[in-house]
Amino acid sequence: MKLSLVVQTPEVEACVPVALLSGTFSEKAAKARAFGADGLELMTVDPARLDVGEITAILAEHDLEVAAIGSGAVAMVSGQTLLHPDASAAAQAEARLGELIGFAERVGAGLVTIGGFRGRQASAAPDARARLAAILRSAGDHAAALGVRLAIEPLNRYEADLVNTAEQGLSFLAEVDHPSVGLLLDTFHVNIEERSWDAPFRQLMQAGRLWHVHLGDNNRLPPGEGMIDFGRVVDILHDIGYAGFLSAELLALPDPDTAAQTTLTHMRALLER
Repeated sequence: MKLSLVVQTPEVEACVPVALLSGTFSEKAAKARAFGADGLELMTVDPARLDVGEITAILAEHDLEVAAIGSGAVAMVSGQTLLHPDASAAAQAEARLGELIGFAERVGAGLVTIGGFRGRQASAAPDARARLAAILRSAGDHAAALGVRLAIEPLNRYEADLVNTAEQGLSFLAEVDHPSVGLLLDTFHVNIEERSWDAPFRQLMQAGRLWHVHLGDNNRLPPGEGMIDFGRVVDILHDIGYAGFLSAELLALPDPDTAAQTTLTHMRALLER
């Protein structure tokens, strides 16, 4: 397994609460490598404004992979979601998803994550669930053509009203019915919504749909700063054969650099036991 940190890209002017590391993108990459990260999960709002050549050169300089492209900042900063009640905003979000997929291909990321960016079905039309499935099915075609996959993130009930658990995620995937659309699990959300630690990870791995893991303790602080037994989580992931990224998406407290370093130190020790 490999460790990564969620960072916001240079064009994101607002401070994203769950993005780590401070400084320029080059400085963030240098810190990530110094702290022991294997990669970065890039949280972007408008990838068209980014210099892809510069981004990839900086990542290569510091021997960092792109773990995934995160869509969360699009919802947090621009307010665009795939199920936005305003048809124009929803259409803009769908177009932005296409741009995120293209950006992922250009920077060598194999995955685009979809959490809060999907929006809420309660604020959309009665056919919201079916409409979201159709959007993701179409986006899956685009992603597959570029060698990219999409991962839907089950979120806790306070942040989402569609797909809160691993089981619900698999049920929704059956409706999407596309081989390039899978799931990711976030320990913070698992802690709130699931009945056990083993079942959701094993269920998704058995289905071949566990494509990414987000890290955050029960209080959304760095692992080791709350009550989740991350040693047990690592043991489960080892046991089921998960070999992907564990990506820190958590509150940047007490500051973005300390949160990043604390996470990597704690998790690296567990991975190397």
